[in-house]
Amino acid sequence: MSIASASAARSQAATGEPKPQRSPRKAAFASWIGSAVEYYDFFIYGTAAALVFGKIFFPAFDPATATIAAFATFGVGYVTRPIGAVLLGHVGDKYGRKKVLTFTLLLMGISTFMVGLLPTYSQIGIAAPILLVVLRMLQGLSAAGEQAGANSMTLEHAPAHRRAFFTSFTLSGTQAGLILATLVFLPISALPEDQLLAWGWRIPFFLSAVVVAVGMWVRRTLPETPAFTEERADKADRMPVAQLFQHHKANLVRVIFAALVSVVSTIFGVFTLSYAVNTMHIPRSTMLTLLVLANVVALGAIPLFATLADRIGRKPVFIFGALGSAALIWPYMWSIAAVNVPLIFTFGLLLSGVVYSAANGVWPSLYGEMFNTRVRLSGMAIGTQIGFALGGFAPTISAAILQPGAGGWVPVAVFVTATSVVSAISVATARETYKVPMHELGGAVS
Repeated sequence: MSIASASAARSQAATGEPKPQRSPRKAAFASWIGSAVEYYDFFIYGTAAALVFGKIFFPAFDPATATIAAFATFGVGYVTRPIGAVLLGHVGDKYGRKKVLTFTLLLMGISTFMVGLLPTYSQIGIAAPILLVVLRMLQGLSAAGEQAGANSMTLEHAPAHRRAFFTSFTLSGTQAGLILATLVFLPISALPEDQLLAWGWRIPFFLSAVVVAVGMWVRRTLPETPAFTEERADKADRMPVAQLFQHHKANLVRVIFAALVSVVSTIFGVFTLSYAVNTMHIPRSTMLTLLVLANVVALGAIPLFATLADRIGRKPVFIFGALGSAALIWPYMWSIAAVNVPLIFTFGLLLSGVVYSAANGVWPSLYGEMFNTRVRLSGMAIGTQIGFALGGFAPTISAAILQPGAGGWVPVAVFVTATSVVSAISVATARETYKVPMHELGGAVS
């Protein structure tokens, strides 16, 4: 019997409380729906930044500068994510995963709804983009704790031999949120330009109130995880973050660099959408349709790759996803520059729908298993959010390094390739954990 299990048994005998039960399906579904709600809110902002915000919040700039400024407001949400990761990671590791997941859902819903209420630059001047940035920062605080909390919750409820499969539902929920956000924007984007800019863009933000209500209803009865309950009975550390930095620095650094693979996602979902529509003049509906189809494919691919990771290990599946994405970004961006719609769909679906899903579906278990229960939420939240910060600013960086002419996209492809390769190298140095029992996770690299 492990130390944690023995402590839990003593606590149970002393208090008479029943042993906490695993609820893997309920935890997976609650994580799925919560992530779908959270990232519906998060992604409608990215779509609006690519298609609308430059025109209504930064109209005094020339179009290229306005696009960069709009992308910067998208990226600024990632600045507050490391701060939120420290705060919410501490709360989640000390007081419970469920408290964090309730708070993040409410904060994201309120801040997203308020974006829809914002007056534009023509109405209140410079105060409009300032308020936009403030609300985006609140979204970032929320997102910092959501995925790490949901991943920790699902991982700790999952059966030992299917941890990757069950934790992958968090990322499937993220994809579902992106699908929902894009589907909502499809009819909105078809509005005449004046109506889109006047009122149409607000509708997806107002609808966030509905999806948040659904998420809160689903999560209301989710039990705390057995692993956390046992640790709390064993008097878990008062300062989990201090414990993290003292004993888990190497794995924290690995997660930071591994999380750079997120650059692929934001380049695909935000930058190339803007590049295709605003620079290459490909119809908005065409690119939004591609985003929907890619994420529909990902919904099927993510659990399949996660199942494979439960059989052969986390590392080979993740590394395949990272290096495959590094290669496929080249033909995908070339096809956009060539305005070749059939190839755009072919390479876009392969890149985002299939290959990137290998890394995206496996990282919840891969990162979570690098830490023990006492610091898991903090380790995942802080590590991913620092790494995701570069992903958040990737569209801004890409818009700045984009060159004129037929080959102007090449620096962007180099940037994506470099970050993906760094991510793969980081994971290659990690311990393989797919056969390691829960109470032994967080140990040294073997």
